[in-house]
Order: sequence, then structure tokens, then C-alpha cells
Amino acid sequence: MRSNPLRLIATAALALPLALTAGCGSDSFEGDSGSDAGSVTVVSQKFTEAEVMTELYKAVLEDAGYKVSTKNFTTRDIYIKALSSGDVQIAADYLSSMTEELNRRANGKDAEPVASPDPDATVAKLDELGKDVGLEALDPAKAEDANGFVVTQKVSDAKGVTKLSDLTKLGSSITLAAASDCPDRPECALGLKSVYGVTVSKVEPLGFGSPETKDAVKKGEVDLGEVGTTDATLESNGLVLLDDDKDWQNAENLVPVVNSEWLKKNDKAAKALNELSATLTTEDLATLIGKVDTEREVPVDVATAYLKDKGLI
Repeated sequence: MRSNPLRLIATAALALPLALTAGCGSDSFEGDSGSDAGSVTVVSQKFTEAEVMTELYKAVLEDAGYKVSTKNFTTRDIYIKALSSGDVQIAADYLSSMTEELNRRANGKDAEPVASPDPDATVAKLDELGKDVGLEALDPAKAEDANGFVVTQKVSDAKGVTKLSDLTKLGSSITLAAASDCPDRPECALGLKSVYGVTVSKVEPLGFGSPETKDAVKKGEVDLGEVGTTDATLESNGLVLLDDDKDWQNAENLVPVVNSEWLKKNDKAAKALNELSATLTTEDLATLIGKVDTEREVPVDVATAYLKDKGLI
């Protein structure tokens, strides 16, 4: 899911990585995290699921002996250059979304898509594209969260909108609340047009699956909202996830994407993250998100409890 070309102003050498303020904060790289070989920075985007994932990564890495800092940003573009340069080492990311981001960077924003619903084939494409920028994927998780789109229950009932093909019932064009880069992404506005024949007249850049996006849909300020398919709050918000009836969305397994040079010296980190990926299921992830979004638990507590329960820490 999940990134608009905001550029990093500068990056430093691998031996002197830039620190990222843990948790929330501005979309910037600040300070110096030090040159400790056991230090690692995990980055992702800024929504509940990504925050849970960075806490899961942090906990298993700390258990493996690393000193870990985390940062969540609004879009992938903010951190991908730093990941490539080695200023940060690990991204908690999404398989097809990261693959297509690398594809567009290598071949232009109109590049023919290379990701697919096949996770193994998509990992191979990610690694192929990642070679030129020093990135590669570890094992993708069983857990998957594809892009999804919601309308209100009221609209669904009144107009018979239960699948994406039904969106044409809303008129010749629709408005959409989504991530800021949605207009240029084949799994967002571009695909709604090419696959489902839906013209998006306006994208409100309120974020992927954010409370602001869901509120805009609920209030009728937009017709449609972009969310994750593991979002545990949809029913309680009176929102309906529309069926992707043409199998449009690609494999979006959660995957650690790492700096290749860093990985050469950090087998124990790869082992810890791969063990997590082998354990975490889509159902597990949805449950963890629900604990944060509906039960108001904090991501670090939810992640720690899950990992202890599974014997991973």
C-alpha cells in the first residue's frame, strides 16, 4: 500500500547512520544513532498495522541482542532512500507495494507492473529490482494485508454496492480518501479506472486506513476510502469492505525488506525476523490491530504479549 515522492534532503554513510525518533513525530531523520554494530533502525509507515509490525520486529531483534529504534512515516518514499544507503537497516513493508515502488524507481512511473498474486514470484522480482539499490527481502509472513476499499453500510444497502464492480452504481466518477500517492498507483486510483472502469475525480490525501479516511467516508465527505483488508474496526465504524471480484490486488504479505550490505553481517537478525514471519498469520494480525484500534491497547504491549504467547521472545 502505501507511499508520494517526498525526498530525503541528505543521507550519511553506513558507519554513521542517522537516528530516527522512536514512535510518532515529524517525517524526518534527526540526529545520530551512533556507530554501534549492534544498533538497528526499523522503519515503516504511519498507521496502526505498520506500528504493530515495527514493534514486533523491534521485540524479536532486541531478544536477539540488538539495540533497536523505530520510526513510522506517512509514506514509503520518505525512508526508502535511507534504507538503500544503509542509514536505516530494515523496513516492515508490503510485498507487492515495495516491489512496484522499486519498479517505478527503476523504470519510470508508468512502468509495466511486475508484482502478482504469487508471493514467491513477487519476492523474486523484488530481489531482482533490489540488487541495483542494495535491498532484498527476507521471508514474507503468512500474514497478508492487501489494499481494500470501503463504503458506508448505508450506501451499500441503499445502492447494492458490495463489490468493486458495483462502484459504477455511484455515478460516473467518485471521490476517494486514501494515501497521498494513490493517484499514481496501479493498486489504487489507476487500477480502479483500468480494472473496474471507475473514474476517481478527487483523492483526499487523508492516509491509508487512517481514522481521518474512515471518518471522511462515514460523514459522506468522500464516496470511498482506502483501507487494509485486515482492518478490525470496519464493522464498528459502519463500513463495508468491498469484494475485489476481479482479483485485482497482488500479494501483499508483510515482509522485512533489508539493506543487503547490513544483512551480510547480521544472520541472527534475519533468523529472528524469519521466525516471526513463519508464525504470523493474517488472523493473528487482524486480532492485534483490533486490540489497538478497538480495545485501545498500545502497539508495544500488544506485540510483546503476542510474541511471548508464541514463544518467540
